[in-house]
Amino acid sequence: MRIELNAFGTVHVEIDRFPESQKEQANAAAYLELHIEQGPVLERLGLPLAVVMGTKGVERHSITFHGQEAHSGSTPMGDRRDSLAPLAKLALEIYDIAGKHKDAVCTIGSVKTYPGIVTAVVGRCEATLDQRDLDADVLAQMYREAKEASEKFADEHRCTVEWSRIWSIEPVPFHSSLLGFCEAAVGETTDQVVHLPSGPLHDAAEVSRAGIPTVMMFVQSLYGISHNKIEDTKEEHLELAVRAMDALASKAAAWISEMNL
Repeated sequence: MRIELNAFGTVHVEIDRFPESQKEQANAAAYLELHIEQGPVLERLGLPLAVVMGTKGVERHSITFHGQEAHSGSTPMGDRRDSLAPLAKLALEIYDIAGKHKDAVCTIGSVKTYPGIVTAVVGRCEATLDQRDLDADVLAQMYREAKEASEKFADEHRCTVEWSRIWSIEPVPFHSSLLGFCEAAVGETTDQVVHLPSGPLHDAAEVSRAGIPTVMMFVQSLYGISHNKIEDTKEEHLELAVRAMDALASKAAAWISEMNL
């Protein structure tokens, strides 16, 4: 793959040459990534840094409930086949599903109703469900439970439900040796070591998937906010992060040297 930037600032990518990028892997002994947490856990714990165990796997689905459109003024409540009702129940149920597992998350991030007017009972309701966990078995279990719950709620309201997979990615645990070095580096820099999974997907996940030993370190995000103009990190935490990454890089370099002897 070749990427060129012309005089007008336009990027030209020759995607058909992508396989050539594999040549660069030959000299890649390890990959270390420092990133803001993008969440509230470290701030809540009062800690500046964390060792990242890996990136969570993702199951993302489109869910469609089918009922029957009807006039909102003339249709008695007991006679309705309101397709929004089972979705509303599922939106609450996913909190219980995720709550059974320490680091799991489930999110219904979009909902569309049809015909989408105040004078009509919802005949079709479409939603998206995003489920994430570092354990593939947990991820599979959450998917099964959400699907079974949706079918139960659909039956309760005389509706039907369809599921369609949008995207699926396996969990990516990071390299055991590098995790040990990262833990030591954080421990040498701060008073306490905490391990966190990464819910967001990062470059590190794809590098690890390519077979290169990989590890990540998190630095605290203020207010747990990311992808927002108020995203910020304390300067003293940034300093600690740089020191810890330096220690991690030194340990990783020594490890690589030993392997190459």
